[in-house]
Amino acid sequence: MPKIIEGNLVAVGKRFAIVAARWNDIFSDKLLSGACDTLVRHGVEDDAITVFRCPGCFELPQVAARAAETGQFDAIICLGVLIRGGTPHFDYIAAQTTRGIGAIAQDYPVPVSFGVLTCDNLEQAIERSGSKAGNKGVEAALAALEMANLFEQMEISE
Repeated sequence: MPKIIEGNLVAVGKRFAIVAARWNDIFSDKLLSGACDTLVRHGVEDDAITVFRCPGCFELPQVAARAAETGQFDAIICLGVLIRGGTPHFDYIAAQTTRGIGAIAQDYPVPVSFGVLTCDNLEQAIERSGSKAGNKGVEAALAALEMANLFEQMEISE
């Protein structure tokens, strides 16, 4: 049987950064609330969660990179909501946000989770920020918890 290393959802003693865009805050605030609640329910102390608010999704990678540079966090959670409009602006912002967050995940030794909704319409934003499709902020927090523990396990096994 191969050696299997995986993370768990216990987060006692870990520190998390949440980078949340204010744009479309009626939805992004629900993602933020879901992520914070999830972290606390899994043992993270309130003072071990630092929330960085930025104007929009385009700024998420910039702020997440600065948070990663500090070395203070076990994981970084990026949250935001983009809703397609009538121009190609949505496509440009969605692509650059995704590319930027992905680059941080590759360039820094800290897990970065992606909780950015890219919705075609308001109904999708409603569904994914706490309605029938769940809360993607919760899912991003769970991914960050598991990845923080996986990274810790990888360090121990070296």
